[in-house]
Amino acid sequence: MKSVEVHKIVQGMKNSLFKRANSFSIGMLKSHFRGTGLKFKEHQVYVHGDDVRFIDWKMVAKTNTPYIKTFEEERNVEITILLDCSPGMVIGHNGVSKIQAAFEIISLLYLLSEKTHDYIETIICLNDKVVRVQKKRGEAGLVAFVDSLRKSKVIDENGEVNTEFLVNQKERNFAKFDKELVREFYKKREVVILSDFYEFLSPETLKRLTVRRHVHAFRLLTPLDTSDEFRFTLVGRIAGKGSGRVNTRFKGKNEKLDYDFRLKDIDVSDRYLDVFVKEML
Repeated sequence: MKSVEVHKIVQGMKNSLFKRANSFSIGMLKSHFRGTGLKFKEHQVYVHGDDVRFIDWKMVAKTNTPYIKTFEEERNVEITILLDCSPGMVIGHNGVSKIQAAFEIISLLYLLSEKTHDYIETIICLNDKVVRVQKKRGEAGLVAFVDSLRKSKVIDENGEVNTEFLVNQKERNFAKFDKELVREFYKKREVVILSDFYEFLSPETLKRLTVRRHVHAFRLLTPLDTSDEFRFTLVGRIAGKGSGRVNTRFKGKNEKLDYDFRLKDIDVSDRYLDVFVKEML
């Protein structure tokens, strides 16, 4: 695909994005991702008038010379997005699938990152591998994301979701998949997960990770997922020796879940972009 075609798909995503979202609520999201405030920069020799609260007494003990710590503001952050591309993500409502909704949420974050000067790394989670999109921001990041989707066959040459490819993927090796992704949660960055969580991380791993304040796990749903007649719940893992297979369970709405997770639900039949923004505030 030529660069001009990639940009055409990106423009289509941007047009769809701003048709569906409330501009006021999007503007409010800019202030959510913030750094920790101050970051150590270097030591400087103390001079009269410096704030004595910043004297490093360990350095005084070592050198017999008073030094103070200096700091710089740390307001920008790095955001890692985990995009689940398992077969269940192609399910949708009124022409909008879960994965399309995820694309628009990611597009929103890329475009906002230009204004907040943050960087975004997106990890495309296929069944047999993960594809890392180079850390970027703004439209350049969105272009890199779309190009990676195309090269990974998640979308076709026209920017449409490649449903046949996603549905017919190889069975996921969950032990390898968990190991590959878990390390992302221990880096000093914000993590946004976009998935329906039917075939993603193991329930035990997911529960342990979602309690972390910097992890924002969004469960994408359709009316089918939440219907009384056919209600999906979070999957349980078959505990066979190294089987790594998933046991997808369908439970009634009154049945108790096996695990308690800190997930934020987004229904793709609703104004999902506005819901995402409100959940992040």
